[in-house]
Amino acid sequence: MTQDPILEPPHSGEGWRGEIVATLALAWPLVVANLAQMLVYAVDVIFVARLGAETLAASSLAVSLFGLVAWSLSGMSGMVAALISAELGRRRHAVREVRRSTRMGLWLAVFTGLAATVLLHFGEEIMLLTGQEPAVAAKAGQFLAVIKWAIVPMLVSNVLRNFVSALGRPIFATAITVLAIGVAVLGNYTFVFGHFGAPALGMLGSPLSSVLTALFIVGAYAVAILSDRRLRRYHVFGNWWRPEWRRFRELVRTGAPVSATILAEAGLFSGAAFLMGRIGPEQLAGHTIALQLAALAFQVPFGVAQAATIRVGYFYGARDPAAIARAGWTAIVIGTAFMAITASLMLFAPRFIIRLYVDPDAPKNALLVGFAVRYMVVAAAFQLFDGIQAVSAGSLRGLQDTRVPMIVALFGYWVPGFGTAIALGFFTPLQGTGVWIGLAVGLVVVAGLLLRRWTARARLGLLPA
Repeated sequence: MTQDPILEPPHSGEGWRGEIVATLALAWPLVVANLAQMLVYAVDVIFVARLGAETLAASSLAVSLFGLVAWSLSGMSGMVAALISAELGRRRHAVREVRRSTRMGLWLAVFTGLAATVLLHFGEEIMLLTGQEPAVAAKAGQFLAVIKWAIVPMLVSNVLRNFVSALGRPIFATAITVLAIGVAVLGNYTFVFGHFGAPALGMLGSPLSSVLTALFIVGAYAVAILSDRRLRRYHVFGNWWRPEWRRFRELVRTGAPVSATILAEAGLFSGAAFLMGRIGPEQLAGHTIALQLAALAFQVPFGVAQAATIRVGYFYGARDPAAIARAGWTAIVIGTAFMAITASLMLFAPRFIIRLYVDPDAPKNALLVGFAVRYMVVAAAFQLFDGIQAVSAGSLRGLQDTRVPMIVALFGYWVPGFGTAIALGFFTPLQGTGVWIGLAVGLVVVAGLLLRRWTARARLGLLPA
């Protein structure tokens, strides 16, 4: 049987070169899938934007809340990738163990998704609690009342995505997510404006399209798994009613801190938007553009981090400390190197990349662009640290170490990070720039502490006995 370079350890003598090839082969399809997923979310906003400012504001708030809930819960069930990789590292043909872990990942996705569906049912009340205008809150609540039905299939597809990636088929994630963009466009075109004989549902056509897109993705993963000889032999849809409570508890134990970590980081950046809004609308607009560009760049180290979890997890199961070190450091260097490139672009050619969103030469955009350029100078400084913290966290997840990284994130983002943002943003002349310096401080602290923990993994007892 030939070895799969994505999944198997490098051959004797390949060492670092083999690990670089394996990490890149696993990471690039995940990076493309992450970027495509951003486009899937963007499709809703593009179509709803034609319905008016109030409708756009309501849908944007609804999508933000939905995305935050879905993203954080996907971190919990997504830990199935670390468990699968470790099981394959322990025993190459661990069919039964992989099947049981995947099954419990699917159970966890359904249970947490149903809980989130109940939470999103009270979308209007949540919007009112955050101080939104009643008319906007009502529309956001209507949007969430439809899109809430997408969260269970989205979380299920996230588990299946981790399954195919850990088994060396990440290209399926890329292909399915790219196809989902077309489904989202077609669905919005059909139901928002009423084409092909469908009723014109206006704003509610967009979340309906999201539900249908989520169901399409689940179906596409099922077809891909059942069509691939290697994946089919795991029978991940067989005996779906049988519980494996030990594995379920292990997923919750390691996955819940990942959800909390995601909420801590996302909450910092969401909180920064509220701070910017209190400073002024132009600053908020410039902040939004700069943050979108930073989020776009982040998808690369995020994909590398996902690859690191799988690669480190494999060698964790194989009880190979030297290979664990190679896998983790390779991913950290790759992620950081890319962020050095994006940092250079932000620092030396900010107006060039701002053109992706607005015309920097238009007089009406002068103030917005000025603030965006100013914030991107700070963003360039924290790009490196954003890459380091993302891939370091991914490597530690491969070691099934998530509780302490959660504590690091909660402290780093919210004490020095948000504290600095408030202090410099409101009590110094820096204002918006001060808020961005606060974001940078949070990322620097978290990156430093996570990298230190990764470096001290042996001394801290994180390596397999």
